[in-house]
Amino acid sequence: MRVVIAEDAAVLRELLGQMLAERGHEICASVSDAVTLRAAVAEHRPDVTVTDIRMPPTHTDEGLRAAIDIRRDHPGTGVLLFSQYVETKYATRLLAAGSAGVGYLLKDRVANVAEFTDALERVAAGGTALDPEVVTQLAGAGRRAEELAPLTDREREVLSLMAEGRSNAAIAQSLVVSAGTVEKHVAAVFNKLGLPASHDHNRRVLAVLRYLRG
Repeated sequence: MRVVIAEDAAVLRELLGQMLAERGHEICASVSDAVTLRAAVAEHRPDVTVTDIRMPPTHTDEGLRAAIDIRRDHPGTGVLLFSQYVETKYATRLLAAGSAGVGYLLKDRVANVAEFTDALERVAAGGTALDPEVVTQLAGAGRRAEELAPLTDREREVLSLMAEGRSNAAIAQSLVVSAGTVEKHVAAVFNKLGLPASHDHNRRVLAVLRYLRG
């Protein structure tokens, strides 16, 4: 992958770059603020960018706003946000335009190199990678939508894992069930949420967004 990193903490920025470079990925740029991030993405057109949410000068949502701009201006570039804390309002804003090529992880996940790089690769490939804690807090941020009421507990569990960006095979491994069983649960979720097969829409993305906004 070709990666642009944006993080104002120099030590973490260097750690991320070294960690990814050691695994064969190309670090196109490593920057410390959102303005330089936008310029670096425009210049290098990376596969994915990793950015903190809170960056100079105000340390509020500069990274988030840059990520939203990048998604709009460079749809071929995946965006992985990471933060010290779960900030549901920021995650919701990031997902508002769809969940393809988007990730949101807590910084603690960087310690698990395999988990972090797997998430980054999913985002670069156009998939989704949401921290389990992010999913939990997003799903519990408001009342459940009535449309989610028909789902069984197991179907909600499957949908929660889908929201993390897990494939059917990964869900099957997590739940210790067969791939066929997971496929049946996923099909039931689509049917109960009224998401018929379509060439124009990705039912998996639509189901996840409905779950997170529920």
